[in-house]
Amino acid sequence: MIILATHLAAGVALLLWSVRLIRTGVERAFLPELKRGLKVLSEQKLSAALGGGFAAMLMQSSTAVALIGAGFAVSGMLAPPSALALVFGAEVGSAIMAKVLTLPVQAVMPFALLIGVVIFLKAGRRKTKQIGRIIVGFGLVLLSLGMIREATIPIGASPIVQSIAAYFEGDLVSAYVVGALLAWVMHSTLATVLTFAAFASSALIGGTVAAALVIGANLGGAVISVALLWNQERPARLVALANLAARASVTILAITLLLTGTLNISQLGSAPGQQVVALHILLNIALLVLALPLSDQLIRLADTLLPRHSTNSPESVTALDPGALDHAPLALACTQRELLRMAETVQAILMPVVRLFRNWDPELARAIELRENEVDRMHFDIKIYISRLREGNLSPQQDKKTLELAAMANNLEEAADRIAVNLVALAQKMADEALTFSKEGLGDIEQFHDQIVTNGQLALSVLTTGDAEAARQLVAEKDRIRIEEQNLQERHLKRLQDGASVSIETTNIHQETLRLMKQINAALAFVAYPIAEETGDLLGSRLAKPHRISEVP
Repeated sequence: MIILATHLAAGVALLLWSVRLIRTGVERAFLPELKRGLKVLSEQKLSAALGGGFAAMLMQSSTAVALIGAGFAVSGMLAPPSALALVFGAEVGSAIMAKVLTLPVQAVMPFALLIGVVIFLKAGRRKTKQIGRIIVGFGLVLLSLGMIREATIPIGASPIVQSIAAYFEGDLVSAYVVGALLAWVMHSTLATVLTFAAFASSALIGGTVAAALVIGANLGGAVISVALLWNQERPARLVALANLAARASVTILAITLLLTGTLNISQLGSAPGQQVVALHILLNIALLVLALPLSDQLIRLADTLLPRHSTNSPESVTALDPGALDHAPLALACTQRELLRMAETVQAILMPVVRLFRNWDPELARAIELRENEVDRMHFDIKIYISRLREGNLSPQQDKKTLELAAMANNLEEAADRIAVNLVALAQKMADEALTFSKEGLGDIEQFHDQIVTNGQLALSVLTTGDAEAARQLVAEKDRIRIEEQNLQERHLKRLQDGASVSIETTNIHQETLRLMKQINAALAFVAYPIAEETGDLLGSRLAKPHRISEVP
């Protein structure tokens, strides 16, 4: 029994990892293009829902799309109701993928693994390599589902398991709660529903119990977004809380219909596994149809319920433990954690700053200033901590690490200054002089800002994991952003040539804003340099041929 339980747990773990593998491949290969497409589609609620569904099918995660939509809301690129429509559509897209992945296509699995691995190992281009990763992930999903089905058949014969299943048959509310908890623990509605479908297909649980579990999983999936976004800016929390309110209402209605016998899942398919997935799709389509027209009212309800965070100075908390200074590896780890907190704070002021160019908000400007003060404090504390650490006996490698961490802190502090001092000042100048960017100019700035935010998230990932591939991607993004800034400057000059009066009035601010954003991106990208240098991915110079000074005319 222990071996079978381990086999089942391994199948579920592989399923979770496979879904994440697909999402990672899509994010690394197509995230900038995907976000730009979502921004365009989200101008109307219905198209936003369609775009969200398509994105969730690609990323294998409605939660990832919810985070993107929340980011749009924080930056001011989307109104919260439109971001909420994006989330509703994403849930439908994720549900459709559950159906696709449960189709009888097991024969495809070995070919997907073989082709994906070959592409990943042999590809020379980053995007092609990530396509290989996506194909491997798809093959592993099919493999994991097969493992789960194989393990559940003999487990279902256990008297203990049969008694538990019989208990849930008489207590569907408990099954509903368990489904929500498991979705929260697994942090993936898609993986949770696929697991329940496999259980139902193997007769480990009855169809009615599986239905209650799936209904609960839909509630748990909404809780994931709330937890991930609770410490973000208010627009992000509004979107997450409104989605939770809508999903709670629909799932409570669904479990009530199931309890009263009004909902008969046997009509949704010939096999229990098919019935479970069909119910999941039906539930999310019902949510979209019922809640999409009420997205504005749901956001207003969330605004009423959501407590307002104080804008007082944040409490000083530090990871720099003075007691660790006598042990260099531990002290370096403390510094790394504080550096991560510093980077998270920089990201927190980067995301909403572009809203000030559309509508000046003194409260938001003040909140950005307070957080920048916190960055300054962390920068100072890190430098003092490192200087005290260097007073001890460090190995050459540890000595080099302290210099790298200090340089990262300097760059993060510079990024915060560019945001809180320079960008905020430009936005205030526009407000004071009643200036506005042209529609095209504002669109360019918002799109460019969104690319910088995405790179900021990548920088956080590099700081957290130290992943060499992510570091290489971040360094490559620095060069791409430099070229993108040149293209946007050229677009602006073209508008000046055409005599656009709005562009002429704001030309200096527009060009300075683009330049500052490029500098912010460069400062954030610096966190990848030590890793890229260690792996040999960083060139010593951009010069084609280094010359001696005497040879320069």
